[in-house]
Amino acid sequence: MTARPLPRQGLMSIEAYAPGKSKAPPGVTVHKLSSNETPLGPSPKALAAAEAVMGKLALYPDGGANALRDAIAHKFGLDSARIVCGNGSDELLAMVTNAYMNPGDEGIYCTHGFLVYRIAILGAGGVPVIAPEKDFTADVDAILAAVTPRTKIVYLANPNNPTGTYLPFDEIKRLHAGLPPHVLLVLDAAYAEYVRRNDYAAGLELVMTSENVVMTRTFSKIHGLAALRLGWMVAPEHVVDIVNRIRPPFNVNAAALAAGAAAIADDGHVAQAVSHNDTWLEILTRDLTQLGLTVTPSVANFLLVHFPDMPGRTAREADEYLTARGLILRRMEGYGLPHALRLSIGTEEANRLVINALMEFMRAEAPVHA
Repeated sequence: MTARPLPRQGLMSIEAYAPGKSKAPPGVTVHKLSSNETPLGPSPKALAAAEAVMGKLALYPDGGANALRDAIAHKFGLDSARIVCGNGSDELLAMVTNAYMNPGDEGIYCTHGFLVYRIAILGAGGVPVIAPEKDFTADVDAILAAVTPRTKIVYLANPNNPTGTYLPFDEIKRLHAGLPPHVLLVLDAAYAEYVRRNDYAAGLELVMTSENVVMTRTFSKIHGLAALRLGWMVAPEHVVDIVNRIRPPFNVNAAALAAGAAAIADDGHVAQAVSHNDTWLEILTRDLTQLGLTVTPSVANFLLVHFPDMPGRTAREADEYLTARGLILRRMEGYGLPHALRLSIGTEEANRLVINALMEFMRAEAPVHA
């Protein structure tokens, strides 16, 4: 007998996900660069579509997300029956994990993989297994070496958050070929739209020709719909069938469904976001490197910036210095990177302010006080 209800064994091992901070001292203009949100905002067409449903809030949304699935299928040349929409890709990752992982099963992810993978594995009663990386990049051989008879799912963010690195598609195919057929490969392609590399592919081809590959995508990044929480996945029919059996009814709200269908069709808005990102990814990488900082090469809409482990120049002190000036970056201790900050690509104004502030920070006499 206990004095109160007890949670399922293992849940207390989970550290709740901590989102990027968004506050600065009073009276300071805030530039939030901690959550990889697009500085361009959502498509005007998506905004109009969301506003159009505001007069129908008493009605349940389409529980099958049919119009949105059709829009996604049309965009990518897919069968809409193989698409599932969710309340953010996080919900889809959790549903896939709950559907396929039994207590004691193992889930593999990389050293600096997205924190939600660990949460999903532990939430399902599974055992997290971490595969080492090389140069902050997923290592196919290390992942395959971590596979055991208890492995049920391999999670791979490509590009990866928070490092911004990626694996070429040939390496993804090599990883898939080396996995046992009963192991599910989950490709998290949240940042796929930003990648401009000839050897990259998000994984649609592999999903459509395999029985054990799932790809998740999000509307929170390049489409600018983070507040509506909207994601989608494409998977083999048998996986879709299982996930739909546990998917909560009406799990996507009406505004998200309408905005998502409009956003996925607005190629012009996406192109503007890509162009802005390409320009500032290059400028920020160059200028921060010239300040003596190490920047991990990124193909996404953020940079992992490494600071020296010396008084007056640490990542913690840089974060305090920037925060005092309204520039909010993401601390990386939770990802095992205490000497780094993650910088989302922001507006031109915010980007220039970061460059100038870090120039002052790195040139000031140590110790530096905000």
